[in-house]
Amino acid sequence: MTTPTQGASTVGDMDVTSKIVPRGASVERDETDLWWVFLIGGILWLLFALLVFQFDSRTVHAISLLLGFTCFGGALLELLAVPISHGWWRVGRIALAVGFAIVGTLCFIDPGNSFKALSTIFAFYLLLRGLFEVVGAFFVRSVDSTWWLMLVLGGVQIGLAFWAAGDFGHKAFLLVVWVGATALAHGLVEIVRAFSLRPR
Repeated sequence: MTTPTQGASTVGDMDVTSKIVPRGASVERDETDLWWVFLIGGILWLLFALLVFQFDSRTVHAISLLLGFTCFGGALLELLAVPISHGWWRVGRIALAVGFAIVGTLCFIDPGNSFKALSTIFAFYLLLRGLFEVVGAFFVRSVDSTWWLMLVLGGVQIGLAFWAAGDFGHKAFLLVVWVGATALAHGLVEIVRAFSLRPR
């Protein structure tokens, strides 16, 4: 008579071995399975940046639409990342998406007929995004090799937020540059993150 090995139970003629899969492994698998979400998001940000740098309108209404689409685009990408986020990350991304949607709505319905008002509104978008990236970078430092990109991008956006909130003149030109530079940076970071998560 044979003695069943430890951790195995005999059912009829079959040995059923119990296996315990750590929750962290399941979370990591979810993230790597959806690496393409970050890739598509990065490509969309780069395409948007290309369109922004081609933008030559200088009216308040046209730039308010540009800023509104930027904010709603940011909200959409945060929502797309919710399924592969867990715990407080998921809560943070949902809250960020709601904040971006509110800022985008303000751009559409109440631009204040001045570039200064638009700059102030967009400064809140940059500040929210920057703070999220900086805090997130320190949380993922031990598991994500691209954490330093998040930290740099977050710092740059916080700096741009205070610049946008100030009164430095040439607001129309600077608003377009800020939007284009932000979209370009996001695109590059998302693409790098996608390939770092891609299963090998």
